[in-house]
Amino acid sequence: MVTVEKAIVAKIDKDGKHFEILVDSDIAYDLKENKTVSISKMLAINQIFSDAKKGMKSSPSDLEKIFHTQEAEKIAVTIVKDGDLQLTTDFRRKKVEEKRKQLVTLIARAAIDPRSKLPHPPERIANAIEEARINIDPFKPAETQLNDVVKGIKAVLPLAFDEIEVTAEVQAKYSTKVYTVLKEYGSFQEQWAGDKLIIKVKMPAALKEQFFRRINGLTEGTARIY
Repeated sequence: MVTVEKAIVAKIDKDGKHFEILVDSDIAYDLKENKTVSISKMLAINQIFSDAKKGMKSSPSDLEKIFHTQEAEKIAVTIVKDGDLQLTTDFRRKKVEEKRKQLVTLIARAAIDPRSKLPHPPERIANAIEEARINIDPFKPAETQLNDVVKGIKAVLPLAFDEIEVTAEVQAKYSTKVYTVLKEYGSFQEQWAGDKLIIKVKMPAALKEQFFRRINGLTEGTARIY
């Protein structure tokens, strides 16, 4: 368990109320990336605050009304996943660099120079990201940032990707959730067949496995993807 002195603040505003918790930065970051973590180890203190710095605790009635529970660990999950983490500058820089390396690896594996038909060296891709001044989000998976990064560096580095078309059949009750992630993967077409949404998505081949995982997760494994 992290000490109060070394903890960072995670915060969220809901229904006009402000809530904060004190958390371990590494564990909270992993939770925000949907990894399985120990919530008890993440919390420096098992308490929800309206102002952690001043030690002002949130009222039980506010917690019950807004989160429908007073259990700090359950509320902490919502605050971390849906709220903001006040990362230190060093921690944020480290996570941005990790994401940058993941993106370079993805591009190096999947893209070629259309002029020579050969892969670009990773160093060349990393330099292009720096030259194009691409902003890397430390909280988003590298795969979901790939399209934006590629668009940003094409002005300084010619790239060509092998593209594939993937079809997903999704039950109507999951369609709204699925729509929220489709724009991350490129162009798509849709049609309804009874109570099923059929989506055809064109994307870089490098995103295929990640697309399968996300759609299966959003649909509780009920989607048919091919």
